[in-house]
Amino acid sequence: MEAVQKDHWYFVVLIFLPFLKVQQKEPVIVHLEEGMVLNCLCPWEGNLSMVSWTKIPDKYPVAVFHPEYGMAFSHHYRERIEFLRTTPLDGSISMRNVTHQDIGLYHCSVQTFPQGPWTRTIQVEDLGEPAHISCSQVIITNTELVAEQNNNLTINCNHQHNGTVYQAVLQKMPHGQLWDLIGVCKNVDGGLVGEDYSNRGQVICADSLDVTLHLTHVIQEDAGFYRCIFSTDVGEQTVTVLLTVLVPGGFSLSVYMMYVYTGTGAAVLVLIIVIVILAVRQR
Repeated sequence: MEAVQKDHWYFVVLIFLPFLKVQQKEPVIVHLEEGMVLNCLCPWEGNLSMVSWTKIPDKYPVAVFHPEYGMAFSHHYRERIEFLRTTPLDGSISMRNVTHQDIGLYHCSVQTFPQGPWTRTIQVEDLGEPAHISCSQVIITNTELVAEQNNNLTINCNHQHNGTVYQAVLQKMPHGQLWDLIGVCKNVDGGLVGEDYSNRGQVICADSLDVTLHLTHVIQEDAGFYRCIFSTDVGEQTVTVLLTVLVPGGFSLSVYMMYVYTGTGAAVLVLIIVIVILAVRQR
């Protein structure tokens, strides 16, 4: 019966969390790292009613603590989050087995009696990554690729440094938008760890931390800039690739190349005929 009650109150919390109006505050910046702590310590005294954590802007439920019913976690954060509970009104949590999917904006709400709720917003960032490049800036590319729609394509990012590479981050910027994270390759405790966030292809990490992205049945949305940021022992190195996807029914690369080859062959044949005619006339 007690288990049913716990499931019931957690279900009710998950239903009503998306509709809660939260007070907007300047977020606190926290560095993405293993065992990171998201502090949420209510500064006043009182009785604790409940602590809830959500990830915004979608208000995705993360964790809930209730003095009577205990703790509950969403599936993605289960066995990864721990409530610290250093004081009666401490809603702080620690997070382990972190990945780049944990980057984002988190909202903590401490419900107290009699003074009511106290909230805090925390921005988790990977401070090792460079800032986003403005769309108005000129982007210098190392490689330009052209693909026909519905074909398969492989994008290779190979670092040109002979030293030690610790991490490689693969990002994509569609035309006129900001950089999105696609995948991460890194060395952790001497082992290779790969994180694939691509919904259009497959990210493959080599032992050297070179990165490969396989795209199948290329579509127009795959076009744009791709870049690999290699973190090495002598700094960062960036490799940028521009992918152009040809519009179906319009310009065709294979037809274009056929015309080029045909035209070149015809021109050479005409030139040979002209030379032969001139040689015969001179005799």
